[in-house]
Amino acid sequence: MGPLVKVAVVGAGVVGASIARVLTMYEGFEVVLVEREPDVGWGVSKANTSVIHPGHEEDPRQHPLRAKLCVEGNRLWRRWVRELDIPARWPGELMVFASPEEEREARKYVELAKLNGVPGVRLVYGRELLALEPNVNPQALGAVYAPTAGTVSPFEAVTAIVENAVENGARLLVETEVLRVRVEGGEVKGLETTRGFVEADIVVNAAGLWADEVSRSAGVEPEFRIRPRRGEYLLFDEDVRGKPARILHTVPTPVTKGVYALTTVHGNLLLGPTAEDLPPEAKDETGTTREGLGRVLSEAAKLLREVPPPSKVIRTFAGLRPEPPGGEWLVKAYEDPWGFVNVAGIRSPGLTAAPALAHHVAGLISEAYGIELRRKEGWNPRRVGIARLAGKSLREIDEMARANPDYGEIVCYCKMVSKAEVLEAIERIRRIGARPTIDGVKFRVQAGFGRCQGSFCRWRVALLIAQATGRPLHEVLVGRGAYAVGDVKVLLRGGAA
Repeated sequence: MGPLVKVAVVGAGVVGASIARVLTMYEGFEVVLVEREPDVGWGVSKANTSVIHPGHEEDPRQHPLRAKLCVEGNRLWRRWVRELDIPARWPGELMVFASPEEEREARKYVELAKLNGVPGVRLVYGRELLALEPNVNPQALGAVYAPTAGTVSPFEAVTAIVENAVENGARLLVETEVLRVRVEGGEVKGLETTRGFVEADIVVNAAGLWADEVSRSAGVEPEFRIRPRRGEYLLFDEDVRGKPARILHTVPTPVTKGVYALTTVHGNLLLGPTAEDLPPEAKDETGTTREGLGRVLSEAAKLLREVPPPSKVIRTFAGLRPEPPGGEWLVKAYEDPWGFVNVAGIRSPGLTAAPALAHHVAGLISEAYGIELRRKEGWNPRRVGIARLAGKSLREIDEMARANPDYGEIVCYCKMVSKAEVLEAIERIRRIGARPTIDGVKFRVQAGFGRCQGSFCRWRVALLIAQATGRPLHEVLVGRGAYAVGDVKVLLRGGAA
């Protein structure tokens, strides 16, 4: 076997994590995942609609790569959620239309489904529509039914993928912001970061909202600019009435796939998003607005028989999507500089396409740089999730508590999360090389996701983190934060020096 190829993947969202996982499948790669946040999946991947799209909304004549990888990604996710023990549902979706004009627009998606090879997509009306979704607005004329649509827990998906990638040899560097790509003599040499130099033969730019800046630092695509597109959401309590069995959404527009109404994998009603283009410099503007949330409620009323009262909302939030020029993904391996790969502007359906996109990028690297992809013996595709009390019978809970008394101590009553689950989440965060935080625990075991939004359990989670890590309680972070780090030189092999 020849010398190892050092690959640095910038961005530990679902796309970067998936690329890292796929590259660990093959011999000859040393993979490091570089992330500016204290943990993985805290950027674009954290706040989205969580839908695994069927692929019938992508026009292969306009965006062939998007269409191809969306359909392939939908198929791959079915295997990945099984291999990685990721919470997922496959209820199918209904694109609801309420007027003859919307019906004419919706019909084209049945034709796109045929072009893309998406199975089972058809128009439904009347009794069939009500049979598929009793909670649909009775004023709806009909819908486009796409049975292969699904939904996952996006943050749990990213953590599962990263855990598996690390298990298979990848390394994660968190709180490591890329300053620029170092290029010498027309070749990539690595990354200049806030924690020193990361040596790399190949840099894969999957930096989400900041991918345009990373690309320019490598001297590539100087005119490429990413605009943040803000989407606002409302999350309702689990006990609301009228939650849809299917994924519902309005007819897409040229800007957005529409507003969705769906039941999440954890049983909450989720409504949204809006689609508001912000200035290029507004890449941290994740605040919600009265106007945006009102628009979500108005659109949701077109979908649902009954929209729950605002008093049942337990959380409002906004996510930012990286909108590239013309909506076109920039996925390319460059010869000048040799070793630089752009995976930039990955707007919707990026979550759906991520597994397929990762395999596509591996193929680009192989073709562009003459690296043979040989499957690694002993590569482990499997990861087991954290054992949860929620949903277990009393007998099962009793057995778990007898084996480990920490399962008998409840930390989060809203979501029925035990001390044992919190401690395991902390351990898993540390095992991948990330920093334990309150949000990191929350995204893994749901502590703080319930009705009181952490009012009761947040301090208890913080205390457990402080005890497990030896940090003072006041240094335990909720979300993003900084702490002092020494100047280090990080190599893909050899650790920190």
